[in-house]
Amino acid sequence: MNEENSKKLYRSASKRMIGGVCAGLAEYMNTDANIVRIIAALVTLSTGAFPGIITYLIAWMIIPEKD
Repeated sequence: MNEENSKKLYRSASKRMIGGVCAGLAEYMNTDANIVRIIAALVTLSTGAFPGIITYLIAWMIIPEKD
């Protein structure tokens, strides 16, 4: 696969609110960052908050930030 054609997931450095995870996912999926943030908040609240928060923190640590 050509390096130019491959998509990579990065945390957003410009559109971030907390860690840039949701904005990075939105850029990867070519959608609005606010939609991803609302979905993430709803999933986090519906699972009792703890799993969603832990998942976000892990994603914040392992997804590299875009230069």
